[in-house]
Amino acid sequence: MIQGMYSTDREQRSAPHEMIGTSRLFTRVIEQIGVVAPTDSTVLIEGETGTGKELVAQAIHNMSARRNAPFVKLNCAAIPAGLIESELFGHERGAFTGALTQRIGRFEAANGGTLFLDEIGDIALDLQVKLLRVLQEQEFERLGSTRSTRVNVRLVAATNRNLQQMVKDKEFRADLYYRLSVFPVSLPPLRDRREDIPALVRHFISRYSQRMNKVVEDVPSETMDAILSYDWPGNIRQLQNFIEHGVIVSEGPVFEPPLTQLVEPQADSLPRIVKTLEGATRDHILQTLEETKWVVGGRHGAAARLGIARTTLLSKMRRLGIETSAEETRARNANRSEAFASVA
Repeated sequence: MIQGMYSTDREQRSAPHEMIGTSRLFTRVIEQIGVVAPTDSTVLIEGETGTGKELVAQAIHNMSARRNAPFVKLNCAAIPAGLIESELFGHERGAFTGALTQRIGRFEAANGGTLFLDEIGDIALDLQVKLLRVLQEQEFERLGSTRSTRVNVRLVAATNRNLQQMVKDKEFRADLYYRLSVFPVSLPPLRDRREDIPALVRHFISRYSQRMNKVVEDVPSETMDAILSYDWPGNIRQLQNFIEHGVIVSEGPVFEPPLTQLVEPQADSLPRIVKTLEGATRDHILQTLEETKWVVGGRHGAAARLGIARTTLLSKMRRLGIETSAEETRARNANRSEAFASVA
């Protein structure tokens, strides 16, 4: 009897995917997904840990013609080296000690659909040859079998490692790398798209408030400033866990997370932390104002991008002395226009 042990995530396929963000870098990722999803091409998703690589893979599957077929996942780093071949290709009864029944692998379980291989850089060199053959010929043999099994599988792979450098270091096969990177998608770290953080914060607060039957709605500006100023080395996953913790400890409608988690303890650090916090907030507001051409209100204004009220943003600008910067910017632009007109 063949035992199929792998979930195809049918419930996930019917659920909306929470890809939240309006920043330029994130919008570019959404555009790339829309371009490649309808094809059957192999996709390589690159990005730091916690940037949402699995979410992108699921979105690619959901937007493809394979959306009603299985979406099967395997984290290559989580499987012992001696077992990963069986996980991928399956095995026959008696193929090795403990193989008491015939078992299908992930490729067979994903037949007609999509196979997502996370952390593909952790696959051993000898197994990379067999993986390349499946990608090229769409066939393989189960362990202990001499009969080839044909499949129709789209592969989406992901890694947080530099595969190009691994190829140079002879740690990853060049032919497999070229086969995987038909369409690379690079996910930006959260620190490079800070303007998306307010929307992510409110999304996660809403999610965990509902799960915990709480009413947590108000995010103090000081709390949001601290969250915006932090670099989030663990990216969205770290932010999500931080928000969940914050909802747990918040006793009323005000979101009160442990902000001490966002600063590294150091002697006599409080004045420097406050200064750095204000400086980071000022820089972030200035960047957002530049991107919106100094439009504060409205659907596409800076306040909306920052996830705060227009009056709150104006208050922050006054407190941080940003009004002067705006006037100077307008003056510089006016001077440039006058100079250009005189030359013309």
